[in-house]
Amino acid sequence: MTQSRSPGAKPAAGWSTGVAERPLPWLPGWQAFVKTVEAGSMAGAARLLDCTRAQVSKQIAELEAAFGTRLLERSTRRLALTPAGQVFHQHALAALENLVATQLAVGNLGDEPHGLLRVSATITFGRLYVAPLLPRLAEQYPRLSCELLLTDQLVDLADEQIDLALRMTRTPPQDAVVRKLATLERVICAAPGYLAAHGTPNTVADLAEHQTLSYLLTDDNRWHLVAPDGQEHVVPVTSRVRTNNTDCLLDLALGGHGLAILPLYLAAPHIARQRLHAVLPGYEAHTRFGRHLYACYTPSRVRVPKVRVLLGALIAQFEPVPPWAR
Repeated sequence: MTQSRSPGAKPAAGWSTGVAERPLPWLPGWQAFVKTVEAGSMAGAARLLDCTRAQVSKQIAELEAAFGTRLLERSTRRLALTPAGQVFHQHALAALENLVATQLAVGNLGDEPHGLLRVSATITFGRLYVAPLLPRLAEQYPRLSCELLLTDQLVDLADEQIDLALRMTRTPPQDAVVRKLATLERVICAAPGYLAAHGTPNTVADLAEHQTLSYLLTDDNRWHLVAPDGQEHVVPVTSRVRTNNTDCLLDLALGGHGLAILPLYLAAPHIARQRLHAVLPGYEAHTRFGRHLYACYTPSRVRVPKVRVLLGALIAQFEPVPPWAR
């Protein structure tokens, strides 16, 4: 949201409305107040808004002067809301949320995708399958710009102003609109050199004799496997090397350091080139992330042109058969 500010002040981050030509004079103070409550301090609010503490303090002081009452009790330890501050905070939150919804509704009147498209995806999947899409969209729609935020942690769609998130999850968020895009299979695999030196496991029990490589966000020194007959196995494994990055897990497996559970979208090209061999065929590896890829977005973005064109590009890429299965 572009806002009026004192000379030299940076524009506050947070609620972006795109109304650059006619800044709303009341907006900076309201934003500063709400972010101060959220952060618990003016210094924290300044970090969130990308401005100085002095600017936040000045904006809140002007806000209190306009209302003729104190909204915050200032102490050396922590700020506290006055009764008037509690009432104002509740209404300010609602007003700022309505302002964003209004901007989206007005902006959606045009059919051509435009503005900033913010997309979230997991690090490896986003690098391989989302990043290549965005330059093509930006070239096709000159008024569109894109931001890709890669993280293996869950993001809050509303708080982080994400237009669309790609999530691998058992249960998609109930407060979002979701579209299943693909089923994600995971395979147990290892480099040919490792298997030549240590043998190929033919049963689940054989895994106890092997060095395994584990993913920190899902593995707890146990692998959850489902046999072809549907029987579930919880297998204790020995993982002396663990990592929180799937690309690193792949590199370790390619380097011959052990067995790894890898998503097929990452492992398939290496299996095709015989740089990796899949073992225990027919067994499915289950993780807490589930087996499905979803596109998730808030209800306010259902009719947003930039979200529609991205969703269409994703559907075209992953349906009816995802690229790693072709």
